[in-house]
This record gives sequence, C-alpha cells and structure tokens, in this order.
Amino acid sequence: MNLHEYQSKEILKYFGIKVPRYVIVNNIENSIELSKTLQKETGTKYFIIKAQIHAGGRGISGGIKIAKSLKEVKEKVSKILGKYLITPQTSKEGKLVNKVMIAEDIYYEGKYKIKEYYISLLFDRIKNKNIIIYSNEGGIDIESTAINNYNKIFIEEIDSSIGLQAFQTRKIAFNLKLNGQSFNEFIEFLYSLYRAYIKSDATLLEINPLLKTSDNHIVAIDAKIIIDDNALFRHSDYVAMRDIKEEDPIEAEAYKFGLNFVRLKGNVACVVNGAGLAMATMDMIQLYGLYPANFLDIGGNADIKRIEKAFNILLNDKTVKIIFVNIFGGIVRCDIVSLGIINSCKKHKILKPIVIRFNGTNYNLAINIINNNGLKNIYYAFSLKEAMEKIKFLV
Repeated sequence: MNLHEYQSKEILKYFGIKVPRYVIVNNIENSIELSKTLQKETGTKYFIIKAQIHAGGRGISGGIKIAKSLKEVKEKVSKILGKYLITPQTSKEGKLVNKVMIAEDIYYEGKYKIKEYYISLLFDRIKNKNIIIYSNEGGIDIESTAINNYNKIFIEEIDSSIGLQAFQTRKIAFNLKLNGQSFNEFIEFLYSLYRAYIKSDATLLEINPLLKTSDNHIVAIDAKIIIDDNALFRHSDYVAMRDIKEEDPIEAEAYKFGLNFVRLKGNVACVVNGAGLAMATMDMIQLYGLYPANFLDIGGNADIKRIEKAFNILLNDKTVKIIFVNIFGGIVRCDIVSLGIINSCKKHKILKPIVIRFNGTNYNLAINIINNNGLKNIYYAFSLKEAMEKIKFLV
C-alpha cells in the first residue's frame, strides 16, 4: 500500500524523526489561513508547496513550488491543486492532485553548508537481507547519479536476525562525511529510521532528500513509504490511510473482494489459483510471443461468487482481448471454477474468447460442465502447449 508524503511523515514523526512542519490543503480558499498559522508557529519566510500524489518526479514536473509570500501561496497552490500532474512515474494522462502540502522552508542560511543526502531501506530477496542504500548526492538527480556515478551509491546489508548494528551506523555516517552534531544526530536518525521500517512493516522507506541544515541538524525533507499489504491486519490505523483514488480503479475493485490483481500492459488476461502458477502462466504466454494483461490469483478458497467477480473485473478492462483460465485444483475445485465462469458468461453476455485448462480436483467434472454449457466463446485445452496455440490463433 502506497502512502502520500504527508502520511509517511506522520509515521516518521511517530518514531522520533525530524521533518519540516506542514499543513495539508485540499481547498484553494483556505490555503492562506493555514499558511498564516504555519508561519506563526514556525517563523518561516518562504513556503514549500508540494503536490500529494502517489508518484515520484514531482520536482522536475512542476509539482513542487516555492512561495516567497502569503500572496504567492494562493497563486502557486492554484497552479497545482485540482490539476493533473504528469511525472516520469505517471501515465501520459497524469494524476489529479486532490491535496497539497504547504511546508516550512528550512533551507535557511547559517553557519554551516547545507547538504542533501539520499537514504532508503528495503528487503533484498536474493540476499535475504534488509539493505540500506545511501548516497551523499541526494535530491532530484538521484536517478542519474545511480546510472552515471554508481560509485557514489553505497549499500549496507543488515542481518535481520540481529538488526542494525552500531558499527554500521558509524560506517554510513563516515561515508557521508558527517561530523560533530550532525554525525551524532544522524546516528540517532538511522536507528529511528530502521525501527520505523521494521515496525511499520514497510517494503520500502525512502528519504530523498535527507537534509543537513545550516545549523547542523538532520531533517527528512521528503518521505516515501510503501506498506506490505499482507501486514495490514497489524495496522488498522494505516488501513485508514489508503487513498483508493490514487490507485488503479480495477486493482482497487479487486482488492475489495480479496483478489490478488495487478494490471499489466498486454492483452491476454490470466485467471489462475496460486502465485507460482500465475508466474509460470505469464512466462508461458510471453514464451509464445504474447503479453499478459494482468496477474489475477483467485486464491485457494475461491467460490462461485468470487470467480464471477474476477471475470467482471476483466470485462471492465478494455485492453483484454482474450481470457486464459489455468487452474490446478487443490483446495479450490475445478468444477466450482467452471460454474463461476459459466454463470458470469451468461449473466454478462461475455463475447470475448476464453481458453480454459483444468487439472486436479474434479477436473473431469469441470470439463463436462464446460463442454455442455452451450457457449461458443469457450475453448478447452488439455495442455499448456495446446492452450497457447489456441490463444495465439484467437488473438
């Protein structure tokens, strides 16, 4: 589950990490009053206005602006709020900005030189370890740094059984060339950041930039957190943060019915049971020069209604040209799946071709149901090879 920047910062604050103070605006008219309150509390001269969408690249796409007066706040907010923002991480249509953050400016002049860093935590599935990726070249050009100056990107591996160690925090601080007060603050920051990552069940926690201010404090200027959906049962407060409007509408609909669905860019829809079978099915589709339109796992406890819902979701995806059902019956029975397919086809008058392959529990009964359904758009295949040849012909 993706979080907005301001939601991510709420989590960071809970774990004791310093962030700039801010207000959230969803109405142009109240932007001045909220900014006045922020200015009174912080003494900030300038205001940083940031679009709140689930996409990176806002800075280079006009989604982050500086207002040098209260008058400019309303002007700058009106150029972002309610508009579609196109970034390198959005579709060509962009994302509608429903909220903006107005934050205090902490890039003020002082005794020391201001410096931006990059730091993120995630799980490396190959090494089976949590890792910290960091660089002293933070900011909007971090992607180009990773490509063109990879020697400036550092990686620290963490054994999850013992957690982040003191020598590792010092090593990272030394590599970032920190000293004095900022060195000590960074050590505490890193412990808090790792604790936030673990305790929130995050799959990604990214700070870009992390700022060393002109008075040598460490502050998280931006924040991105992705929470593991499978751990949300432990975080009822995080569930309330879900912004369905930011998600793909078809994926959001599937989520409501407990279907594991990810939309892809092809035109061959896949309905399977089990993530492993889903991955193998998509590999097979690509092996035959075709492209999957989705990952859709109905799970092991699918009933007729759930299968009908899965087919309804695929019907709403205009990119789908053909549906491939590949079921290995175990806990889920093949005959139940076949009845769900037939019911959905008859109820919604599905005309798109459907290729089906069954194996496992009650597959013979399922084949009889399919063969005697009276629908002409359903084709049965006894093997994956036969299924792929039929799909290739029908597409």
